[in-house]
Amino acid sequence: MVDTRKAAIPFEVFASFKRIETGNPIISLPPPLWAAATHAIVIDETVHYIWCKRDIGIRWLIMHATAPTDNLTDITQDARNPIVEPSADGFDDDAVEYPFPFLNPADDKFYMYYRGKGKTTPEQTGLLVSDGDMGEWRRVQHTPVISADTEHEQHGSTHPSVAVEGDTIHVVYTGKATRSFGEGLTMCHATAPTSNPALVTKNPANPVFKGSGQAWDSQAVRETELFKGPQYFHVIYGGYDGEVWRMGHVRTRDFQTFEPNPYNPIFIPSDDPNAFDCDGVLTGQIFEVGDTYAMLYAGKKGQEWQTGLCTIRDD
Repeated sequence: MVDTRKAAIPFEVFASFKRIETGNPIISLPPPLWAAATHAIVIDETVHYIWCKRDIGIRWLIMHATAPTDNLTDITQDARNPIVEPSADGFDDDAVEYPFPFLNPADDKFYMYYRGKGKTTPEQTGLLVSDGDMGEWRRVQHTPVISADTEHEQHGSTHPSVAVEGDTIHVVYTGKATRSFGEGLTMCHATAPTSNPALVTKNPANPVFKGSGQAWDSQAVRETELFKGPQYFHVIYGGYDGEVWRMGHVRTRDFQTFEPNPYNPIFIPSDDPNAFDCDGVLTGQIFEVGDTYAMLYAGKKGQEWQTGLCTIRDD
């Protein structure tokens, strides 16, 4: 088991995740539908999965499910699903997706930054709030909190992930310079005070990370996921070589310099041609369960993405 009280989490830990032996994908839909962009938040003895359904017509909806912490695959779907739908006339009137839930220590409310797509506007980041029911959310405002207003975000300021340190919310997100799913994608950084999560300030050095310089992530970086350790912010990210998405890891203290994991890529597609994740992996969100870690991810087969789970086993 991993001792989360250690001074620093070793690189080896991030390269140690293994697919669960049975139960994958843990959330899925029949093709051509997708069940992806899943993120988890643990509250007491319950894991809340906030996942997304891509419907026919590329319409994304946000969904909610739960499982006990002692059985992460014993999943119950919320009867109220979908819990968040596109707005009638806002910046997110076409799709809502990629929700990242977190507890704000300043007001003890739960927030979610999320990807909102408009019918005539690029992907941008919005903000939701909940009083504690993970199946009930409302928009903090009807405009984006991270707008696509720079050259490297021409087609998106999207796919947010969060870590809270003191009274600061750190957000990493994907900047989309092109419309392509596989090119012109970089990692950006922003902050907001816990007293006002909607007041987001972009890092003037953006994009802060474009890849490690190795071939496997040379073409694009996307869907960057933050995890706060004792000494470092850890980023799990999708790297693209022009053909396949794999997952890598870097760590940073200041969002200026990034130290790549020497074991990169840390998680790759399955070598089983029949597996749901044989063609690509993305969205590696790490969360703590007791004294160890689990990692959610999106796995691709053909054109569809579904949700998988991996854990650290004492092999």
